Parts: sequence; structure tokens; C-alpha cells
Amino acid sequence: MSVLELEHEGLLTVDLGAIADNYTWLCARLADGCRCAAVVKADAYGLGVSQVAPALYRSGCRDFFVATLAEGEELRALLPADATIYVLTGIRPGCEQRCAAANLVPVLVSTEQLRQWCVHTGTDTRAAPCALKVDTGMTRLGMGADEFVHLLQTPELLTRANVQLILSHLACADEPEHPQNPAQLAAFNEFVSALRRISPPVQASFSNSSGICLGDAYHFDLARPGSALYGINPLPGSDNPLRPVVNLRVPVLQQREITRDCAVGYGATGSAAAGSWLAVVRGGYADGMLRTQSGRGRAIAIAGDEKIAVSMLGRVSMDTCVFDISALSAAQRAQLEVFELLGDDWTVDDMGAAAGTIGYEILTSLGRRYGRRYR
Repeated sequence: MSVLELEHEGLLTVDLGAIADNYTWLCARLADGCRCAAVVKADAYGLGVSQVAPALYRSGCRDFFVATLAEGEELRALLPADATIYVLTGIRPGCEQRCAAANLVPVLVSTEQLRQWCVHTGTDTRAAPCALKVDTGMTRLGMGADEFVHLLQTPELLTRANVQLILSHLACADEPEHPQNPAQLAAFNEFVSALRRISPPVQASFSNSSGICLGDAYHFDLARPGSALYGINPLPGSDNPLRPVVNLRVPVLQQREITRDCAVGYGATGSAAAGSWLAVVRGGYADGMLRTQSGRGRAIAIAGDEKIAVSMLGRVSMDTCVFDISALSAAQRAQLEVFELLGDDWTVDDMGAAAGTIGYEILTSLGRRYGRRYR
């Protein structure tokens, strides 16, 4: 990959085939009768929903989750009519008719939201389809147990609101032994059983990416993985069974030989010894290279056909990072044009750990200055 091909700003390659394979891997692990949805919120975790969602549809996915009404409207224009699109953060007052007109299914979290959905989208007997989210221990969006008990006392509202799906969200699914998981499962089973006594056809959704790996009891009717589709490990601490999805390569802007001991970067937090070599590369915190990985990050220097792991020096700047390339020979430095900031050898999970965060944040932070290629 030459600097010219990188268009000087860097090249982010998104492997749609890897996303499709990851979707297939997740589907194969679901209990019989459970469908696999896809969470494509935040522009498909920053990778481009206009490319990612149709690829998932071609792989057989028919259920999609987004975060906002605007994301839902954008996705509706990209997918055939038989795709069901859920809006995870529900619907703002006054936007009910707009949501229904786009054939979107809002995830509602209160009795009042159910009432307003009926008022604004209902016929004499039935509103447009919606979903209901209940809180089983995440303490985020969701209807609490007390309000749910009161809701069950108005079965006519539940029937008219046309609730098609009940869902909740696991808080600790990436820690398989955490006691919160079975506690939430027990609570969700109670919610589901109570609702099905009033509305038997209602389906249930509980598992996120890591939740799928907790076993059949967590699967219900519809699983909704997000991060795992994009190559993030659903089993932290174990080998990642999924394919990497992103590759980020950036050009080397300058190589520098250090002739005397010196400080490197803002705050003089890094240092280079006399005789060392440094490479300044494109890509900084404006491009998703989080500043919190300063001095801890790594990358892969590509010299011809060779790949050499190198360490970051000093703080990440807005547009650039500095790496120590002292381990490279003169011949390797002569061939060095490109750094691989993300790829098979340094993944989004690796970069997230170096930055003190998670791979999700890395993906959703990748800037728009890189060229993009889909394969």
C-alpha cells in the first residue's frame, strides 16, 4: 500500500465479508427458534451504515436496531420493506406519527409513552407496532418493576398499544461468572411470563453480543448483537473467535534521527535517547487515536513485506503520533512508508486496552479524514 493510495490522510478498510462471517458465527450459536438481529446504531459503530446494513441484510438479517429516529429513517431508506427497524431510545413527544410513517418500531419505556403512542398512531382498536423495554438491573432506559405491575392492571392499554417485543439489557454479560447475569435473567423471565399472560404472541429479546455466549437460556426469540459484528471480542480474556473487520493504515510524514537526548511531544512526557530514530505518522485524537493511549499505544511499521511492532512515544497530538522506530534497520527504514494503526496484529480491542477504554469507543471515534474502502 503506497502513500499515494493512502491519499496522504490514511486509509480505513472495512471488510464487509468479515462482518457477514461474524453474523453467521453468532447465528450458529443461538438456540433453535431464536433469530439474530443486528445493532447498527451510531453509523454502524462508525463504519458506515449505508454499506454495513445492506451487507447484513444480504446475509439474512431482517431485524435491525438503531438509537434514534433520524438513524431509523436513514436506515429505512437503505433496506427493503420486510426489514424490521427498532429505535432503542424510543420516541420524543410529538414525533409519534413521524415514526409510524417511516414504519419504525419505537422501544417505549413508560406507561405514558404507550398511551401517547396509542393516541397518535392508533386506529379505533390498534396502534402501530411498538416494543417495550423493562429494567432488570441495568438502571438505564426501561420500565421499572413497580410501574410494570401497574401496567398489567390495564390490559386494554397493552393490547391497543400493539406491543410486539419486550426487551431488556444485560449489564455484565462480558463477565460470564458475574451474579448479575442470572439475577437479571430471573427478573426478565418474570417480566416476560407476566406480559405473555396478557399478550401471548409477544416476543422477547435479551442477549447482546456477550449475552449470546452465556447460553441458550439467555436467547429468547431475538438476540441483538452489536460490537461482535464488528470484530470486538465477546469473550474478554479468551481468544477472539471473530474476524477483524477494520484495517487502518496511515502514511509516515517524517523520519527523524535523534542526535542528543530530548523530550518528545506535549508536556515533555516522552523522551528519546541520542541515536534513536522516530517516525511521525498521520492520525491523532481528531481521527480517533485517543489521547489516553499516549505513551502506551503501539502500531505496526510496514517496511516492504516486513511488519515490525513499534511503541508510541509521548502524547497523541490532534493530527499526528510519534513512534520509536529504533529497532528498524537502515534498509527497513528506507522502505518504511506506512504504519498500520489497526489490523490483525493490533486490533480495536488492543488499542482500546492501551487507551484505558473498550473497542467500541475506538470504532465509534474513527475520524472522517481517512479515506474509506469497503471490500
